[in-house]
Amino acid sequence: MTDSQFINPNEDTRITHGSLVKLHFEVSLENGTVIDSTFSRDAPVTLTIGDESLLPGFEQVLMNLRAGDTRSAHLEPEQAFSDWNPDNIQHFSRTQFALIADNPEIGMMVEFEDKGKNTLPGTISAIDDDQVEVDFNHPLAGQSLLFKVKIFKVTPPGVTGIKLI
Repeated sequence: MTDSQFINPNEDTRITHGSLVKLHFEVSLENGTVIDSTFSRDAPVTLTIGDESLLPGFEQVLMNLRAGDTRSAHLEPEQAFSDWNPDNIQHFSRTQFALIADNPEIGMMVEFEDKGKNTLPGTISAIDDDQVEVDFNHPLAGQSLLFKVKIFKVTPPGVTGIKLI
């Protein structure tokens, strides 16, 4: 008879880089306004730690947790979507901007392409007769956030689930 090894990723397996994690999360502003939440969904979401689907600050909160754990964390702007940066404000002439949008309005989201063909989203923040001001900061830049999680399952890196050998 051969020995069998039983790996149960639901018990003592802790979250590390590369772990596959099933969880519910909520991100809210300090005033309680919910930005995103999966708690109302039928099933938790699954993500791989380190695949850049979450910002590093959010992933840091998850490190070393295991199935059944819950956590709430206050994240400063630099741990979330960074500080607001005045250098991310750009001005375009109305003529130049007409190539992008005919009738720009404050609050309108616009997309630009950089030299590397990457998409850069921005928000129109001011308009006058001559110029359109676009803010390329993330809309949550400069905001402190509250992050809540409930962990349902942690699968170690390189393991696809329960494994009998």
